[in-house]
Amino acid sequence: MATPRSKAGTKGVPRRDRQQQILEAATREFGTRGYAAASLAAIAAQVGVTKTLLHQYFGTKEALYTACLAPVGERILDAVTTAMGSGGTTGETPLRVLNGIFTALEGQREAWFVLYDTTLPAGGEAAARAAGYRGAIDRLAADGTADLLRRSGSADPLDADALAYVWRDVVATLVRWWTRHPEQSPEAMTQRCARLFAAAAALTAAPGTGSGSGSG
Repeated sequence: MATPRSKAGTKGVPRRDRQQQILEAATREFGTRGYAAASLAAIAAQVGVTKTLLHQYFGTKEALYTACLAPVGERILDAVTTAMGSGGTTGETPLRVLNGIFTALEGQREAWFVLYDTTLPAGGEAAARAAGYRGAIDRLAADGTADLLRRSGSADPLDADALAYVWRDVVATLVRWWTRHPEQSPEAMTQRCARLFAAAAALTAAPGTGSGSGSG
């Protein structure tokens, strides 16, 4: 929404700065409570403004949510696209993708749940925009997992579909764990993921895997 640069918000804060404060507070509220439970009054209180001002700046609750969603969706989509690059998927790609996501979310980790909010009202603009971003990210994940399987010798489309589902759940679970451990930096989290992946690979490659035996 275009606004005159010279117009200021309440308490002498320029309108542009006040809008950014509202978006940051709204992202925290929507990300931690979900759209359905989020309160405009709570958002206004965090910023020190009235609900009336929120409506003046952004309109409806759904419009405010959409305003929060757009930068989040763009950041995560750009991070995944950049991490995947143009040279095809390699064994390092999953860690690059995770590092890109962690880096994009650092300082606003709850923003992940703005994009992946199950309480959005169906059929609305916010739900449609969120689905668009998630769909684009899912397509990148599907392409990447299929490419990784092809390079490992598997061309089974069901393998690719299953791995794409697993990957989406792995990413969501790791991000959720990370939000509960604020002391973990993006780099530390990426290194942790590398250790977990290495341990998983060692287990699946070990003789007797699945039979309860191990190698000495």
